[in-house]
Amino acid sequence: MNHDNTLHASKSALATMHSPDAIRARLSDGPHHSYLKDFIYGAIDGAVTTFAVVSGVAGAGLSPGIIVVLGIANLVGDGFSMAASNFLGTRAEAQHRDRLRRIEEEHIDLFPDGEREEIRQIMHAQGFDNDDLDRAVEIITADRQRWVETMLKEEHGVPLVGPVAWKAATATFIAFIVIGLIPLLPFLLRLMGDSDLPAPYLWSTLMTGVAFFAVGAAKSRFVDQHWTWSGLETLTVGGGAAGLAYACGVLLESFA
Repeated sequence: MNHDNTLHASKSALATMHSPDAIRARLSDGPHHSYLKDFIYGAIDGAVTTFAVVSGVAGAGLSPGIIVVLGIANLVGDGFSMAASNFLGTRAEAQHRDRLRRIEEEHIDLFPDGEREEIRQIMHAQGFDNDDLDRAVEIITADRQRWVETMLKEEHGVPLVGPVAWKAATATFIAFIVIGLIPLLPFLLRLMGDSDLPAPYLWSTLMTGVAFFAVGAAKSRFVDQHWTWSGLETLTVGGGAAGLAYACGVLLESFA
């Protein structure tokens, strides 16, 4: 009975969302970009790289103070580097889209018949034919902006709008710092004089494992994968990176 009620409520909500007024309001707002993806990938990288540093230094048997110093240096340096890379990459995509738009506008000015034929072939490939094809070409090429945007989407496969570069970079940096700080927390507590916390590396391992799984489970929203498998996958990858770093620390302990 509860399942039937839930299904009925879900259908009612979908029906409301697909009413003419709701559709009109939603489309008038334009596309909205979620920056959760940037946050999740920043979180994964922050947890993996910071715990790898912690594991390597702990494997070498160095003091909690050194672990904290190297860990924080990694957090700030790698976090900023990843955010900057995301910013530049996102902005490069927007610049590439603007360049293609200018090229298509120039081609329409110089070779309108050739560009119109491209639209015809694109629409034909999508199933338009005869009078419907002629009408589709006429409608699209009658509006210059629509003409250019159709070429961007269909010929170049470029989205018409994209995420804001600084927002994507900020989401990445915050996630890197917040999640990447988790492996360092037990050592920070020990360094601050909390003698009641034994085996800080064990606590760091457990806390980071939970963070790996949680971030991986959240990542499943963006991939076709069940949240349990996505969480286990991230936990395995992060654990492997940490294990390699710890092994290197043990092997190189004599140089520390």
